[in-house]
Amino acid sequence: MLRWHTLAVYFRRKYGTRVQKIPLDAGASCPNRDGSLSHRGCTFCNASGSGSGLGVRGFSLEEQWRAWLEKYRATDADRAFMAYLQSYSNTYGPPERLQLLLQQVAALPGCLGVAVGTRPDCLGPHKLDMLAACRINASGNGPDGVHHYTRNAHGDNGYKKGAGGMENGGLSEVWLELGLQSAHNATLRRINRGHDTACSETAVRQAAERGLAVCGHLMAGLPGEDEAAFLESLDWALSLPLSGLKLHNVYVPRGTSLARLYEEGGYHPLARDEYVDLLCTALPRIPSAMVMHRVQSDPAPGELLAPAWAAEKRGVITDLRRALTARDLWQGKAADVPDMRPEWYGG
Repeated sequence: MLRWHTLAVYFRRKYGTRVQKIPLDAGASCPNRDGSLSHRGCTFCNASGSGSGLGVRGFSLEEQWRAWLEKYRATDADRAFMAYLQSYSNTYGPPERLQLLLQQVAALPGCLGVAVGTRPDCLGPHKLDMLAACRINASGNGPDGVHHYTRNAHGDNGYKKGAGGMENGGLSEVWLELGLQSAHNATLRRINRGHDTACSETAVRQAAERGLAVCGHLMAGLPGEDEAAFLESLDWALSLPLSGLKLHNVYVPRGTSLARLYEEGGYHPLARDEYVDLLCTALPRIPSAMVMHRVQSDPAPGELLAPAWAAEKRGVITDLRRALTARDLWQGKAADVPDMRPEWYGG
């Protein structure tokens, strides 16, 4: 039984089909790595900036995209696809770089949309205008209000003409994914984040003013924070005009500053049951319409130092579903739907 509003359900309800996000590495950098702010990076960030590193190794976006398409179409040819610019800070650098990047994404065969991962301090009005301009207003819905998925004449996944497909040069779905991490400036300094909460608030509000869907990332179990601190961060994030959330349990990647702190005994990650309990407290506080892009971290193969349970994604999700069911809880119960099930419930 589904007890939180997943991204998969959001996509299926909106487009009438499964939408697969394809991670792409655009060879981006980060001001917290290139010396503009620091050379050390955030304490939890690995050397690839939470990405594949394929961009730095010379693979174009189209080459990466087609490789993933071939893989996914072998198992499910009817799903739709969306680009996810994940590695490092994809809006960092001159505006011309971002403009070229968005043009390349829009030209990818069968690309429904894009999610752009970045930092709040790597935006500004001009870049936000660019992101807003690449989003089209989808039309041509069916009588049920769903953007009906089909194939185009070239056999690529796409949409009917006028319904947000690539014929009119835009993208139906544009998400801006911002690493907010915490509402506490002391924590942001402790993890060498390089920006403060005021910067995050400005970025979210300016993006929302332009009609962009913003997904905020929050981390549970950051050094120096307890359950109460995380819930304060959650309440702060919910006061902002966000459309989605990603909740991450902090894990320790090899070769990071956090790994050194952990090995010295200065950091202890959350236990599995502690994190599940925390989610059972957090999810009911989140309005039912908020799209939950993620409720746990997903370490890359070989990078995880601790805790071991962070690699057990399916097991943690199973634990969470059982705990929510046992406690008769669901997303939004303490926010906006205390006595009724949301529309997506059980989907």
